Amino acid sequence: MYKQETITPYGKGGKQEQIRRMFDKIAPSYDRLNHALSLGIDHRWRRTAVDTLSKYQPEQILDIATGTGDFAILLAERLKPQHIIGADISEGMMAVGREKVLKAGLQNIISFQWEDCTKLSFPDGTFDAVTSAYGVRNFHDLDSGLREMQRVLRPGGHLLIVELTPPPRFPMKQLFWVYAHIVMPMLGRLISHDDSAYTYLPASMEAFPQPEQMDGILRRAGFSEVEWRRFTFGISTMYLCEKVKR
Repeated sequence: MYKQETITPYGKGGKQEQIRRMFDKIAPSYDRLNHALSLGIDHRWRRTAVDTLSKYQPEQILDIATGTGDFAILLAERLKPQHIIGADISEGMMAVGREKVLKAGLQNIISFQWEDCTKLSFPDGTFDAVTSAYGVRNFHDLDSGLREMQRVLRPGGHLLIVELTPPPRFPMKQLFWVYAHIVMPMLGRLISHDDSAYTYLPASMEAFPQPEQMDGILRRAGFSEVEWRRFTFGISTMYLCEKVKR
């Protein structure tokens, strides 16, 4: 078990159910608060990550922990695939996502589906790419989730993960601690009216494996050619890897 699997927003019940409740509750304010907390820098992180997949031209994409669909919409706009399924455990978040997809005119490309990341309903080798932006640290079982993502990829398909990570070096490490533990919870309370959600966020971030450890975790899950890249002093990290070809 990894440390972030033991961290929960509310303290009672299983992590998966608590995460579902949390995201259902904050769904209406999530996008506004999310971009405010990152000062808008997350837009650039997401674009850079999506563009790393462009040379592989994936046609069938699964976006895990899709939330309100921002990453799925970006994938559709920049990669022009045939189909994207946005999967999540929070119906509240996906309801917001469906409205955004309709507004963007992408309803024929993007669909949403409730899924448990550790027990995906799709057959083996269904997708050319599996993606997840800022959702993997919420998995209640990281190894099982990664193995399922590997299973539903075709051989040679690609996994793309973008995740928040604490900066590793002085002075950004110390400055970010102040931001994450003081500013972030305060803004979270003001905008989302959920005290727990934005104290959970920095705690889960700090507990999530650093890139050097994630490299080994991804390889044990059946991935090869693991590459990772830190963004903005290490506040966010992108992982790109390939399903081992048999």
